Order: sequence, then C-alpha cells, then structure tokens
Amino acid sequence: MYSASLMDDAIELLEKLVAFDSVSRNSNLPIIKFIEHYLRPYKIPCKRVLSPDGKKSNLLARIGPEAPGGLILSGHTDVVPIDGQEWDSDPFKLTRRRGKLYGRGTADMKSFIAVCLALTPEFLKLGLKKPLWLAFSYDEEVGCLGAPHLLDYVVKHIPKPAFAIIGEPTLMQVVTAHKGVISFETVVHGLEGHSSQPQLGVNAVHVACELVNFLSAMAMELAESGKRDKRFKPPYSTVHVGSIHGGTARNIIPRQCSFQWEIRPLPGENADALIKRFDKHCQQLCKKIKTISAQADIVTRPMSHMTGVTLPASADIHCRTVMRCARTNHEHAVSFGTEAGVFNDHGVPAIICGPGSIEQAHKPNEFIEPEQIKKCIEFMLRLSEEISNIK
Repeated sequence: MYSASLMDDAIELLEKLVAFDSVSRNSNLPIIKFIEHYLRPYKIPCKRVLSPDGKKSNLLARIGPEAPGGLILSGHTDVVPIDGQEWDSDPFKLTRRRGKLYGRGTADMKSFIAVCLALTPEFLKLGLKKPLWLAFSYDEEVGCLGAPHLLDYVVKHIPKPAFAIIGEPTLMQVVTAHKGVISFETVVHGLEGHSSQPQLGVNAVHVACELVNFLSAMAMELAESGKRDKRFKPPYSTVHVGSIHGGTARNIIPRQCSFQWEIRPLPGENADALIKRFDKHCQQLCKKIKTISAQADIVTRPMSHMTGVTLPASADIHCRTVMRCARTNHEHAVSFGTEAGVFNDHGVPAIICGPGSIEQAHKPNEFIEPEQIKKCIEFMLRLSEEISNIK
C-alpha cells in the first residue's frame, strides 16, 4: 500500500522527466530512451512505435502476461512551448516553492507518467493475471498525432485491452466525456502595393480580419442559441481564433495573412455545418478579391481532429471500477480534448483521470500540488488490485 517512499520515488522521477525539453517541436526520443532505460532492470518488454519520419516515438510496455483484458495507462510525453512566457524559475527544472512543484509538464502530464513508473515495482509484486500496459505517446499537444499510430499497433498486434485510463489532469476526478477539437489554418493571399493606393491591391490582413469577424459572430451565435449540455463549461460548442500573422510594413498593402482557429463541438454534435458555413463565406469573399487580382485566394487546411468523447454504455462496469478506486460516486465532463477519442475510435473505451489541474496547464509557472501525486498513487494502488478481474 501507499508509503512515503513511493511519493519520494514519484517526485524524483518527475524531476528527471521535467528536465527533458520535450516540447512538441522537438524529438521525444531522449525521454523515451530514459523510460526504456528505467524499465529495463525490471525486464518489462517495451515496443517503440515510431512516427512516419522516425524522429519521434510512442512507447508501449507490458507488465504482466500478454493476454486479453486488463487495462492501458496512457500519457503523452510532449509539452507545450514556454516561448513568450515569464517564469519565476527554470521551466525545465523541478522547483519546490510554497509547497508546490513547479515546472513545464508537472500538471500536463508528466506527474502521471512519473507515478506509473514509480509504481512499476509494486505492480510486479502482484503477479498479475491480466496485463497492465503503459502507453506513452508523442505530439498530443499538436493534435494527437502519435496516438493513432500507437492504437493501430495495439489493435493489430496485442490482445485487446478492456479499457484505458488517460492520465490528463482532472484533480483525480473521473471524467467520462469531453468535447472534440477540430483545428484549421486559413491563409489569405492578397496583392501587394503602396498603402497610398489601397484600391489597386488586395489587403490580406483586411480580408483575414473579415473572416475572423465571421468566426467571432458564429461563436456568439453558438453561445446564445446553440445546443446545450450542462455537463460542460461552457455548456455549448465553441469557435476560437488563437493566432494571426500578416503584413510586412505599415506602408505596404499586405500580400499574405494567416490565422489558426478551432471548433470545440459537444460530443455527438456534427461540426460539418459550421465548417461549410465558413467555407461558403470564404468562397463569396474570394470572388470579390479575384476581381482585383486573379492570384488572390483564400485557402483553409485542417490541422488536427480530436474526437469528442462519451463513454459507451458497454464500459459502465469499467467506469464503476475506476470510480470505486477513485473513491467517488460522480462522473464529470470537461471541455479540453484528450487522446481518449483515439482510444474509443479503435474500440478501447477510455476514461480520463489524472493528477493536477487543467487550470495550471499551458501557463507560465505551471505547477502541481504534492497532494495530487499522493492521491494518484493511492488510486493506482487500489486499481492495481482490480486488474486481474478486468476482462
């Protein structure tokens, strides 16, 4: 059962994991190699599932027999950038301050991985009759790019697990539903010219701003009269523009402007109608700007697609097991996306439950409270006693 030494082990591992600059733009192979090296003395079989270019990798490790049933403990190894953020300490050095643990990835979600690794010796002592799989992915933060390759391998090459736990930060609450995330980049190609003669050019920034205003109006419409699901905050689908870049100088009609945007639909809500409305508006606007320049254009490309999640009724028995181990009688829903949708799409029901708060994720001075790590350890120890009964 729980001991202070397990807590010390988890924090020591967290310190080592935080030290890896595993921002999504970088290779995650160094942190994968570290995890493999940690598991090697325990003689745990590990399998890398590489990205198409071989520069990144998922990792799948098995504790217990290779048999149907059991569960997957899943986490992502990448973190978001620190660019432009003001930190009070080195983001890639675990810092203890005011009773909290600071560092990039402490909440999202290296603490969960640290607990999985710290408890590996405890899992081995159980003589499991069903497998416990550790699944660590790459590029979750840029659209769940690694998880589909990982799950393709799982479906084809290992006996089917009963379900998965995604250790995203939920304050150890049991989450069974989350919104989807569909993201895009729209690029406006205009016509350069002198700013004193705007009628002779196509101002890409102006056109992009008109499109952003259209998306903003669509977001307001959803907030005022869209479908409602009280489980979520906010209880409606959302549209959001996150970045915009364009122009070269104040006195030059900008030739190009791009912006990135997203839709977060409620589970089961089809976002196609929203996308088609935007595309239609782009087409109408494109006709106007092409009367000035045949080269003018508006191009939108998809960037990522995370499926919204609602736990299927067939997985209720697994949900009850997780709730019992989490010492709760309540299920929750969240608005952020996870890899749970990828698992569900591959026939492996997924429940989200992990240490830390999403309110700390992606921010400067990201932190986790040690009490959350303690709760996660206790939860995992209780869950490990259930594994052999999970079919």
